[in-house]
Amino acid sequence: MANFDSAWFLYGALALLLATSFVVRIDYVRIGLAAAALVALPLALFRGPGVGYSLLVLAILVVNIGILARLWLRGTKIRFSAEDEELRRQHFAGLGAAVARDLIDQGHWISAKRGEVLIRENQAAPSLFYLSEGQAAILRDGVEVGRLSDGALIGEATVLDGTHATGTVTLGSNARLWFVPAAALRAYLAANPGVAGTLHEGFARALRVKLASANTRIADRSVIS
Repeated sequence: MANFDSAWFLYGALALLLATSFVVRIDYVRIGLAAAALVALPLALFRGPGVGYSLLVLAILVVNIGILARLWLRGTKIRFSAEDEELRRQHFAGLGAAVARDLIDQGHWISAKRGEVLIRENQAAPSLFYLSEGQAAILRDGVEVGRLSDGALIGEATVLDGTHATGTVTLGSNARLWFVPAAALRAYLAANPGVAGTLHEGFARALRVKLASANTRIADRSVIS
């Protein structure tokens, strides 16, 4: 073992731990920890200060591989309807199958009629909505300022902090919706803080899409004028 350079194993393990620090999904964290332990294992076996050190590294490796195997087995049993899968693809893609299934189960699927008001201006959003099929109008002081269609999230800007909505959202057609009450969503995220970061990223993407759409509408109106 004269050519054994322990520094490379140490640097490799630390680099993996650093990369893992930036990961949001818990299953990716487990992969990172297992990979770091695997890289550090030769160092522990051949240059470690003692048997206890080697056993600790081995325990980290075995525990995380065991949890990953359990998550994988659980994931193979999870099923999504076509509606669930589309919701997951568009807004919860950063979540593992088990977590996405759990989050979707916090809400409900409903069919709603044209003219129903989902969110009222100057009031807290009662729920987070996902518009699977249909159209909705955004009104501010009674004037239409935007439109939403299939795939849009509604209420994501205010549902988590309970601030008042800046506009009223009314269905412009019969629609198919998934919704989760604001209080239930906040309670779920408080109990599952690891999900919150990924959900915030999804909300930010949805808001960017809406902003881009609004800017396009403003530009179109300017050209017509």
